[in-house]
Amino acid sequence: MDATAEANVRPDYDSELQRIADYVLDYRIDSAEALETARNCLMDTLGCGLLALRFPECTKHLGPLVEGTIVPHGARVPGTSFRLDPVKAAWDIGCVIRWLDYNDTWLAAEWGHPSDNLGGILAIADHLSQQRVADDRTPLTMREVLEAMIMAHEIQGVMALENSFNRVGLDHVVLVKVASTAVIAKLMGADREQLLSALSHAFVDGQSLRTYRHAPNAGSRKSWAAGDATSRAVRLADIAMRGEMGIPGVLSAPQWGFYDVLFAKTNKDQQIKPEGQRQFSLSQDYGSYVMENVLFKISFPAEFHAQTACEAAVILHPQVRGRLDEIDRIVITTHESAIRIISKVGTLANPADRDHCLQYMTAVPLAFGWLTAEHYEDAFHRDHPIIDQLRDKMEIIEDARYTREYLEADKRSIANAIQVFFKDGSKTEQVAVEYPIGHRRRREEGIPLLEEKFKANLATRFAPRRCNDVFALCKDQALLEATPVHRFVDLFVI
Repeated sequence: MDATAEANVRPDYDSELQRIADYVLDYRIDSAEALETARNCLMDTLGCGLLALRFPECTKHLGPLVEGTIVPHGARVPGTSFRLDPVKAAWDIGCVIRWLDYNDTWLAAEWGHPSDNLGGILAIADHLSQQRVADDRTPLTMREVLEAMIMAHEIQGVMALENSFNRVGLDHVVLVKVASTAVIAKLMGADREQLLSALSHAFVDGQSLRTYRHAPNAGSRKSWAAGDATSRAVRLADIAMRGEMGIPGVLSAPQWGFYDVLFAKTNKDQQIKPEGQRQFSLSQDYGSYVMENVLFKISFPAEFHAQTACEAAVILHPQVRGRLDEIDRIVITTHESAIRIISKVGTLANPADRDHCLQYMTAVPLAFGWLTAEHYEDAFHRDHPIIDQLRDKMEIIEDARYTREYLEADKRSIANAIQVFFKDGSKTEQVAVEYPIGHRRRREEGIPLLEEKFKANLATRFAPRRCNDVFALCKDQALLEATPVHRFVDLFVI
């Protein structure tokens, strides 16, 4: 072989892509638990989007790129009057869903929020359902939306179990793009070759850095990054459906593939993985595991690693609210991921910075008894210097058991404990909360509260009668599954 020429033998598609394609095209959802959880997830996710519409920093991003644009059979953005092309609609829906950091969560080697995928799923399903009716064909139903949600959750979540994109500096929205691309292509009617092509383009894209999630650069891009990713998925699926060729070796190509370019570094010290280790580790088959085990954010709009800290702080509030000036130190015992992601000191520059600070998210409920999205705003922070005073008194300690059980498949705890010490030598008991109320282990306790959260979020946008109609439909599994997608979305249009 000529040493100055490269062998141009086109490979078959990488096995990891084929595994996703086969799952999406061939797997049949038969888990009643997954479908019921997906219904609850749909309610919660849309409710989070409706609540975000109260914040101008979010709504300034919404609407057509060219004002006055009219799109036939355009996808609607729930809670608004916008009717947009599916690409921009996916961006907008994804943006409002994620804005307040209040939708579901998945925690493993990689972190993320699988319901971010609903932005693209709902946008394309609404458009296709309307188009089918116009063509005298059967519309898509909400059963198909729920199944797409389950599959998107599964792809994102299973890939996250043992593959840490954050360790190489990449943001978890790469998995939103990949998962959304797969299920959106299926909804659009992709065959196997088209679906593989779309997936290959999702991986060959330049991927987002995590810069905007971490000190000292944390900012509001983290609130629209997932909308951007699921929107890109709609575009890539559309490109593939038009017959665009794929890139079969997108992951494994030496030097130019995803593994060598973006997945070779093991950590911030820039150590290089041996070539055989530059690949994804997939420890289980795709099914419905992730939806069944997903974590709901029920009580607090806060980064999930702090949820149990917030809950512990609420419990301690009655013991400390009258003694805030007497506090000597506050010890927060936590797990490694919380320390790496959200433990920070110093000035917090904006709301997005505050809702990713373990110390801030603990100080507010300690002092005020609760934590809401408004507590991150500049005005609230400026008017309550006690928050930063409490932050300055906090010590963060890692518990090895908390770190270990965070990753154990039969536990997946997200534990935090808080103890407050006073200047006179007295102290509170240590309050530990290992499983947040949104955990699968607390489903029976959590779902009624999740429904109340949805009702409250509906009421921020709609009149009581419509709120009742929407909630009644969303509570009825069989009726919801049979409802045409465009008729469901009709209920959310202003």
